[in-house]
Amino acid sequence: MTDLVVRALTESDAHLFRTLQDLDLVGRAAFGHAYATVREGGEYRPEWTWIALRDGVVVARAAWWSGPDDTEPVTLNWFDFADGEDEAGTELLRRAPLYAEYELTLPADWRERSDVTAAAGSRIAAARAAGLKPLVERYRYEWTPECGLPERPGRLAFRPEPDDAVILDVLRRVHSVTLDAHARRAVDGPGGLEQAAQEELDFFRWCPSPRSWWQLAYTPAGELAGIHVPARNPAGPCIGFIGVVPEQRGHGYGYDLLVECTHFLAAEGAAFIAGATDRGNAPMAAAFARAGHRVIQERIHLV
Repeated sequence: MTDLVVRALTESDAHLFRTLQDLDLVGRAAFGHAYATVREGGEYRPEWTWIALRDGVVVARAAWWSGPDDTEPVTLNWFDFADGEDEAGTELLRRAPLYAEYELTLPADWRERSDVTAAAGSRIAAARAAGLKPLVERYRYEWTPECGLPERPGRLAFRPEPDDAVILDVLRRVHSVTLDAHARRAVDGPGGLEQAAQEELDFFRWCPSPRSWWQLAYTPAGELAGIHVPARNPAGPCIGFIGVVPEQRGHGYGYDLLVECTHFLAAEGAAFIAGATDRGNAPMAAAFARAGHRVIQERIHLV
């Protein structure tokens, strides 16, 4: 084989990204959009988009995504390569000087489709060869008005909490015992529980939705039950966070929080509401299903 050329794109040659034929299995159909730069009205920056060429032909590509105001990538959410060019894909990830979590987006039924599992497996294998490791698999949900609003259980009282120090303390309590893989990874790292709570708070602040939307939930006896954060991310309305403090678990309050979050965003005029939880978080997955949120995708995260 001829030598591989790996480089970033520029605005003038961003069209090269689209010369690699889209793979319908885990390509445009999974992403839900076509590649376009910010200047073209899309979400990607050429300097954070890398390609691998052989004899001048694109054989592998990767695009890192961020919010409009970010100074570094948030995720790698587009990575694929031509048939037989697995090693080129690996080499692309090795050489590109960009570091962010790889989020592989898949159709909801991908496990029942051997062609899709094979396509996903090749990307995961190439990413692992480049040094990434699987972290977690997650469900991606969507609620629309056609799903109907779930009835409020009426067991909790909700009110805004303007003090970030109080919010941070609640997040510490929630993450002291958690099923969330990202939070566990932070807790197990050098920053510990403080880092896990701070990362969550940083995400809330990153979202362009109003700070006043963050709410704590209380039992009729006035005890703290948990927190829910209705939010908007750059893609639209979303369930920003649902968390129950450890001493209040076992009552199904996660469902109450999710229902309130759904009602809140619906009252704000949301045409859809995105949500997500780990496949291993059975209680939260059950709450999403009960509240009428449908699984529309699955995502595999590698770090």
